[in-house]
Amino acid sequence: MRLATLSQPSITRRVAMLGLLAGAAILGLPGLAAAQDKVINLYSSRHYDTDEALYANFTKETGIKINRLEASEDQLLQRMRAEGDKSPADVLITVDAGRLWRAQEAGLLQPVKSAALEKAIPAHLREPDGHWFGFSKRARIFVVNKTKVKAGELNRYEDLADTKWKGRLLIRSSTNVYNQSLVGAMIATLGPEATETWARHVVANFARAPKGGDTDQIKAVAAGEGDVALSNTYYFARLLGSKKPEDQAIVANLAVIFPNQGDRGTHVNISGAGVARHSPNKANAIKFLEYLASKQAQEYFARGNYEFPVIGGVPLHPVIAAWSEFKEDTLNAAVFGKNNEAALKLMDRAGWK
Repeated sequence: MRLATLSQPSITRRVAMLGLLAGAAILGLPGLAAAQDKVINLYSSRHYDTDEALYANFTKETGIKINRLEASEDQLLQRMRAEGDKSPADVLITVDAGRLWRAQEAGLLQPVKSAALEKAIPAHLREPDGHWFGFSKRARIFVVNKTKVKAGELNRYEDLADTKWKGRLLIRSSTNVYNQSLVGAMIATLGPEATETWARHVVANFARAPKGGDTDQIKAVAAGEGDVALSNTYYFARLLGSKKPEDQAIVANLAVIFPNQGDRGTHVNISGAGVARHSPNKANAIKFLEYLASKQAQEYFARGNYEFPVIGGVPLHPVIAAWSEFKEDTLNAAVFGKNNEAALKLMDRAGWK
């Protein structure tokens, strides 16, 4: 866990983080600032160094200081529950609609009405009652060995169940929330019975037992352990944009496929945020969310971590701009967030470990 303010130098933040990890239990951390005129307390599970500029610019533009507490999603939710109505948290920011839904269901977020947010952010990328909003997008795509997978041979998520992919699929564990959200979206689209049948066939096609993250699946395709990996776009984009020879060697024979372009579109998830239920600085918290939906902030998301902006007219990172535009599934993110628990149980029954 990391407790920091943006006014501290980066090295201090890292030392603080190490010290807290080594010597403090989650509930033993000191409290953050109480209500003040020019501050927000941000609970964040985003771990991207490039977000430093995003937050610093908010302080520069508004004069509102950000006190930031960084930890895993589970740690943050546990802390907020334990703090109850004494929680200093103003904003929770995390990745994946499934995690935002868990926070909402736990009663940790409050609904927000903001004309600016409702105008800027497409309806399918925000919770209908304003409990949380998506501020960047990541698509769940196929990364394939282009010498082994022919053009047009793999087009839909449903195709992964075909027996021709037996021993060729590389997908991370069912405990991964990105996979849970994809399956949650399929439950909404295909129904639970058809989705469970699909999941059983997918498991039968695994090249190996699931292990590692999305980058590990991509590397395994490059190493010949399988021919198809399921990954979020930014993992592959990082390798494409890397100047390291070893990373360029990994992507040399790989290509990406955006699934379901002929029907509902590719599954898209979000990184998003909501105002904490007991926010002591609610007005500042809403200003922060509105800032995240601004063109300037959206450029940080797009440039900093190879993510897709949620508003139009924002330049993409050159690496992902080189991909053609794609059709995205417009199923509301709250739907597959709500289906998260059902998706995990379904994957367990299908033998997806």
